[in-house]
Amino acid sequence: MRGIKITILLLGLLGLFQPSAMAQGVKVKAVIDSTHVLIGDQFKLRLELDQPNDAQVEFPQIPDTIEGGIEVIEQSPLDTFKLDNSEQLKIIKNLTITSFDTGKQVIPAFKFKLVQNDMQQDLETLPAEFFVHSMPLDTTKGPTDIKQPYAAPVTLAEASPYILGAILILAIAFFIFYYIQRRRKNKPVFGKPAKPKEAPHVIALRELERIKEEKHWLEPGEIKMFYSDVSDTLREYIDERFHINAMEYTTDETLEAFKRQKDLLTDKSKSQLKDILSLSDLVKFAKYQPLPDDHNLTLMNAFFFVNETKLEDKKAVIKDEREGEDVEMK
Repeated sequence: MRGIKITILLLGLLGLFQPSAMAQGVKVKAVIDSTHVLIGDQFKLRLELDQPNDAQVEFPQIPDTIEGGIEVIEQSPLDTFKLDNSEQLKIIKNLTITSFDTGKQVIPAFKFKLVQNDMQQDLETLPAEFFVHSMPLDTTKGPTDIKQPYAAPVTLAEASPYILGAILILAIAFFIFYYIQRRRKNKPVFGKPAKPKEAPHVIALRELERIKEEKHWLEPGEIKMFYSDVSDTLREYIDERFHINAMEYTTDETLEAFKRQKDLLTDKSKSQLKDILSLSDLVKFAKYQPLPDDHNLTLMNAFFFVNETKLEDKKAVIKDEREGEDVEMK
């Protein structure tokens, strides 16, 4: 009878210590990264499992809210690591948690299920504690915002209507001012743009062509008019082209002005100009009667002088000189 009792006692002790034998090499724990936090702050809770390679351990299912009002914001997937020089595995799961209740908070134990040889055992972590502090308030100033309102910068799209409006107002004001000024001067509001000024040689050559077409030298009473027109045309050209006041100067004063600036004319042009102006003075003031060949030579020299001294490129000057050689008196 005594032997039967001893056998029953041994069987009971074997059943009592079997789960502990199953849990050998398996460790679980819960670790938090801060024990003092501000209300609403987020911090990490790490669940760790150390187990043999051949063990089957189930992680606990984590709800959105843990007992005690602790909220789970985010759960990471399981990370598995093989420990060096051993057949052990480490499995980690990170939780992001927060709490809006002040005071001491307790994270309850998490249960892991160990299954081996059709037998099951629960492994629990130790509870973890942390303290939630409220936001400090300055009671002397009363309630204030945590942060002052943020003033966003004004974008171009928001400012563009005001910019365009300002430009439009300035344009209208300028138009009114311009309109009043034009009306006071009895001028049209929208005047025609001034024509570009013609080059001096263009005007001179046009006048010489007119003189050539009028043929005043054919009538004895109009020879003086012919020489006056030719000399006046050249004097106006010299005034515009060389800025020498030939209309007010005598022939000698005009020639002297060119002598002082030797680089303005070639010797040939100076000789042509002297012949034209001197002969014109004799006809106008001394009643000299030139020969018919003098009329032709005077007009040809006038064309040569303008073409040789005009401000154009070299090719254009050569072309005009060739055209001038064909000038004949008819």
